[in-house]
Amino acid sequence: MDKKQLLALKDEIDEAKTTVAELTGQKKSQMAQLKETFGCNSLEEAEKKVKKMTDEIDSLDEKITNGMEKLEEMYNE
Repeated sequence: MDKKQLLALKDEIDEAKTTVAELTGQKKSQMAQLKETFGCNSLEEAEKKVKKMTDEIDSLDEKITNGMEKLEEMYNE
């Protein structure tokens, strides 16, 4: 490798280091927000919480639908 190629490689490495530092900072910030907002310390905890909340939403949706059907039956009689 000549000097020009080495300098280009050095620039590429420096750019990659900067990108890694930025992404690490973003991850740290998002994990802090995840903990503050939802009380989750990891992505695995967040995924479990999302699953639980989705199940609860589905259950509530079903209860609402059943309630609406009963109301329609009562008022259509």
